[in-house]
Amino acid sequence: MSLDHPLCLVTGASGYIGGRLVPELLAAGHSVRCLARTPEKLAGRPWIDQVETARADVNDPGLLAEAMRGVEVAYYLVHSIGGKDFVATDRHAARMFAEQARAAGVRRIVYLGGLTPRDIPEDELSPHLRSRAEVGRLLLDSGVPTAVLRAAVVIGSGSASFEMLRQLTERLPAMVTPRWVRTRVQPIAVRDVLRLLVACASLPPDVNRTFDIGGPDVVTYEHMMRCYAQQAGLRRRRIVPVPVLTPRLSGLWVGLVTPIPGKLARPLAESLRYEVVVREHDIERYAPDPPGGPLGFETALHLALRASREAEENVPEDGASPSDPLSADPDWAGGSYYADRRERPVAASQEAVWKAVAAIGGEHGMYSAPLAWAARGWIDLLLGGPGVRGGRRGPGPLNVGDRLDFWRVEEIAPPRLLRLRAEMRLPGRAWLELAVDPAPGDRSLYRQRAVFRPRGLSGHLYWWAVSPFHAVVFRGMVRNIAATAETQERAARAAAGRPGGAEPTADAA
Repeated sequence: MSLDHPLCLVTGASGYIGGRLVPELLAAGHSVRCLARTPEKLAGRPWIDQVETARADVNDPGLLAEAMRGVEVAYYLVHSIGGKDFVATDRHAARMFAEQARAAGVRRIVYLGGLTPRDIPEDELSPHLRSRAEVGRLLLDSGVPTAVLRAAVVIGSGSASFEMLRQLTERLPAMVTPRWVRTRVQPIAVRDVLRLLVACASLPPDVNRTFDIGGPDVVTYEHMMRCYAQQAGLRRRRIVPVPVLTPRLSGLWVGLVTPIPGKLARPLAESLRYEVVVREHDIERYAPDPPGGPLGFETALHLALRASREAEENVPEDGASPSDPLSADPDWAGGSYYADRRERPVAASQEAVWKAVAAIGGEHGMYSAPLAWAARGWIDLLLGGPGVRGGRRGPGPLNVGDRLDFWRVEEIAPPRLLRLRAEMRLPGRAWLELAVDPAPGDRSLYRQRAVFRPRGLSGHLYWWAVSPFHAVVFRGMVRNIAATAETQERAARAAAGRPGGAEPTADAA
């Protein structure tokens, strides 16, 4: 293997940084082997056919030794933050990784750790930062030349620190906050993190040290929240720091007001009370800054939000992060979205159910609660929206772009899918998805999904306010579409002199 293009082992390839590092290493000409406990999670990545995969756990010496065979550069990008006794777990894993790397003849370890304040003893740091520092030290003492990159807040859609910033700012137009919102930090764009990680594969063999990495701006968390609100088009946030929220209470507070799991929110919040500012920029000797220098905070924020804005034009798929291209990102990453999901087995063929679906907006209206739909249309009209516009354009087939009252046909794929996008005045974006799958015995499965992507606190409040009505409106839609399809199929069979078919199904919405 060429020293210019070594075989790189990437641990945590299904995670946030690892999943983004792999294509960057490939673009730089390196060969890549991905280590994952569940390689199946990597399926569907556009680069999966260009890499080797190894099923292994960093705590399993046998599998780890096999995964490191022939590896020259090993990226250590795993940690167990939030897990039970995660400090001890990370310590054991780092030792195991270091031992196996040395035994396999790996020539370089690269670790992305956390930036820590230099004027506070390590044993006085939060468990999260203390563990990150300990892991770095264990790898540096491994006998394998190691580069430890120490970063503070990574700005990129999907990063835990950035998602906490996003969720707090979007959900709280006014907030009483812990005083750590005025602590200085030096964030770094994920693009610069990846650039430096790739550069570390080519470091000279005598380099065995930590490097502080950060962007050009030193800011406070309060400043970051205000900038986020401005760039996201939200109203100016009112922030009142108070001294009574302890680090533990801060973590509970973050876990309460955001969808970030409490076991992750607590260690992150506890670490924010420290000033973390870059004290040296020695990495530039080995990885010169790009023209114009590292990305500033506001530029990095703009790039992170651009993916969200682009994603807002598309309905998020089930199980996917709505504002980020990597499906392995956590469910709470990329901004929030809500969904009302219902399904029902139907005693009619896929074609019969599709015929009922494709007739929506005609003589059957929206198949449920006509007074409720009409009232919503009048409310929309009063708010300056289009209101109810007389159903569909005619008896012919639906086409993309057709209007159905305050809906617009966004996608149609007979006999499987009809997707409508709401054009009413909303504090967010909404879709209604009607899908039909074939089932054994000349039956089918009807699936319905109403999706809402809120914008700001008003969006969340809107969804919570209208959710009680969904049981009436959307359940009625499912029931009536199924009943219409079953009735029409029985009538068609009777007219053709054929048996009446299966009995109507019970309500399963």
